Amino acid sequence: MAVIDKKVQRAHRHLRIRKKVSGTAARPRFCVSITTNHIYCQFIDDVNGRTLAATSSLDPKFKAENASPNMAGAALLGKLAAEAAKAANVTEVVFDRGGYKFHGRVKAIAEAARENGLKF
Repeated sequence: MAVIDKKVQRAHRHLRIRKKVSGTAARPRFCVSITTNHIYCQFIDDVNGRTLAATSSLDPKFKAENASPNMAGAALLGKLAAEAAKAANVTEVVFDRGGYKFHGRVKAIAEAARENGLKF
């Protein structure tokens, strides 16, 4: 049995999720992506192929808080993402964890977004 790379496993999980999860203009897909140094959040309308709102750890508001992309920073990013969604008139979303396990930073982003008014 061959050892499969973690990145390949995550990509397979993401494809499995994307078969089921799709965003519309009324209920966009809340996509979370985590790299080694940064965290990115987008609200995507898959029907029209548009990004309605986005935020990341590169955002000036995030940097103004002197936050880093750890658990506390992920919670702050969830709050900023919810604010960006409200500015784009988005209240309900479909959560796309991007193949990452619903644990740690992904969970912190989701919980902070829920606390700040997003429904998913």
